[in-house]
Amino acid sequence: MKPLLVALCLLAPPVLADGCPVAPDHSAELGALLQELKAAPNEMAARGLSNRLWQLWSDAPDEPSQTMLDEGMAARGSYDFARALDRFDRLVGYCPFYAEGYNQRAFIHFLREDYEAALPDLEETLRINPQHVGALAGKALTLLGLGRELEGQKALRAALALNPWLTERGLLKPLPGEEL
Repeated sequence: MKPLLVALCLLAPPVLADGCPVAPDHSAELGALLQELKAAPNEMAARGLSNRLWQLWSDAPDEPSQTMLDEGMAARGSYDFARALDRFDRLVGYCPFYAEGYNQRAFIHFLREDYEAALPDLEETLRINPQHVGALAGKALTLLGLGRELEGQKALRAALALNPWLTERGLLKPLPGEEL
């Protein structure tokens, strides 16, 4: 009986937080997509690659976390920001190491123009996934919304270094002593 229990424990996925397993590791595919984005010949090609990035970022660690993410995104889509925020709060509580939970919660705060609340979630997203282009662009927009122009422009440059085709590129302004 004991050997069977040990074998089952060894085969089970690692579990953290309140039962949430480790998020899927898509780092190799994400890295390849980011390289393809830098070499994309046009905006249409880049849009398809960006959509694939979002699919990977939105691949939650397990079924309960995927349900919370999907419900939150559906609520956001119908402008039910209170429900969306509730779902993302639950997701972050359940899977505190899953970057997209923080990123989506930040987006709700951003949409509500609560930039001060959005910024810590964007920072946590980027701590977990430093190459999250969506969070970098969101951080740039949030900082600009807060009137922190220089920091916003620097965050925008970091996002554009990963994806030069972002629509936010139209917000790029020269830094002091720089020409575009």
